[in-house]
Amino acid sequence: MISKKLESMLNEQMKNEFFSAYFYLSMAAWFTSKNLNGFANWYTVQAQEERDHAKMIMDYVLRVGGNAEFLAIEAPDTNFTSPMDIFEKTLAHEQKVTGMINDLMGAAMDERDFKTQHFLQWYVNEQVEEEENASGLIEKLRISNNSEAGILYMDAEAAARVYTPAVQATT
Repeated sequence: MISKKLESMLNEQMKNEFFSAYFYLSMAAWFTSKNLNGFANWYTVQAQEERDHAKMIMDYVLRVGGNAEFLAIEAPDTNFTSPMDIFEKTLAHEQKVTGMINDLMGAAMDERDFKTQHFLQWYVNEQVEEEENASGLIEKLRISNNSEAGILYMDAEAAARVYTPAVQATT
């Protein structure tokens, strides 16, 4: 059984993960509208991963005797001006998500809920990768001096990203 506090926090995080998917789809749509289909692919794959993250939380909540609640998802920001703008918003968003995961882990630690701590450790590790990916996009674009050639090269590179379902160790 899971505490009501952790159940509520996990349901909120499930909503936040679904919001992330929604947010990244809005970025994919912007890139598609600019004919930067490689970046559109990259963000579509990112959205698929975020949906996986939400579903894993839902499954966990149900496995430990909680109730999965589907909370309202707000509309994402769709006011983008450039690839760099999107990459910077991606990094800021992932840093915010890292804080949310850390808050969840802290609550699980406070409650001495070791199974939830074990479950959340995957998310702690995942956030390192998420922030690294966003930082890498920013750094590559900075190195190219935000040039059109750099953007096109990165777009072609992003087209190669494929969706791989998230896998988490079972508790």
